[in-house]
Amino acid sequence: MTGIVAGIDIGGTKIAVLIVDADGHVRGRATHAASVGDQAGAASAIAAALDEALAAAALQRDDLDAIGVGVPGRVDPVAGHVTLAVNLGWTDFDLRGALEAELGRPVVIENDARAAALGLHRRRAVDGLDGSDLAYLAVGTGIAAGVVLDGRLHRGTRGLAGEIGHAIVDPVGPICACGQTGCLEAFASGPSIARRATTAGMEAGTAKDVYAAAAGGDHTARELVDDVGRRLAWAVHLLVMTYDVDHVVVGGGVSHAGSAFSEPIHRELERLRAVSSQAGELLPAHIVEVLPPEAEPGAWGAVAVASAVRDPDRLRGTEVVRHA
Repeated sequence: MTGIVAGIDIGGTKIAVLIVDADGHVRGRATHAASVGDQAGAASAIAAALDEALAAAALQRDDLDAIGVGVPGRVDPVAGHVTLAVNLGWTDFDLRGALEAELGRPVVIENDARAAALGLHRRRAVDGLDGSDLAYLAVGTGIAAGVVLDGRLHRGTRGLAGEIGHAIVDPVGPICACGQTGCLEAFASGPSIARRATTAGMEAGTAKDVYAAAAGGDHTARELVDDVGRRLAWAVHLLVMTYDVDHVVVGGGVSHAGSAFSEPIHRELERLRAVSSQAGELLPAHIVEVLPPEAEPGAWGAVAVASAVRDPDRLRGTEVVRHA
């Protein structure tokens, strides 16, 4: 055992890789700003990103003890299958088998938001995280949450715990990629923000463009990002009401827009506290933290699950993860 592992975060528009040694030091990293593609070509696309990170670290595939992979959608971490990944277009995909055949190293698969939550918790990457409960809300190509309760990663009966992006927030809202109408993801994910901006007459190709316009004072953009912030604040409220966690950490590509992203969320949370003593108790000002762009929660989460190759119980969610 070298103690060196790779963490691979698969998103809707990029693949991010970290190579980390036994002391937690980053030896290499790479980011491919492109979709991972369909199932047939996914393993080779992931391998290309991994090899770039390994080259940066002056290492080979054989130097890795294990590879952890975080992927959106419903994941069976024991079988290594991705049974449903709406935003990637994958169904019933033996991702672990495909990657182990391609890479020749042990691979551990986990849902990306849940992996990120576990990584944040294990690394104590959040200021003031003294308890054992944490929710991570990822806002990017899709929206999902990962939840750690009593130090354990919570997956749920069907492996779908935290899929808050597909909670219906407006029954007459737009159609979501999942087939339902009015999901949170259809209002507040990156592609949905860009689509809503276009519908409102803006020339905005991405959510980043919308937030830049809002920061520059564009009235239409500000109205749109304020609406997104309100809806995400409701998601935070729902997570806290459901799980009574110590912290809700917000990350993902859309969250990198700075104060234009975070301020509408905090304003709505303040409004909720003002009108409800219950919300005031459950949503203290310190409970929400927006991660900085350099935090890399997805890739660090994948690093955390890579260690499961040494302990199969971790795959079943039975390990109590506590700070040493």
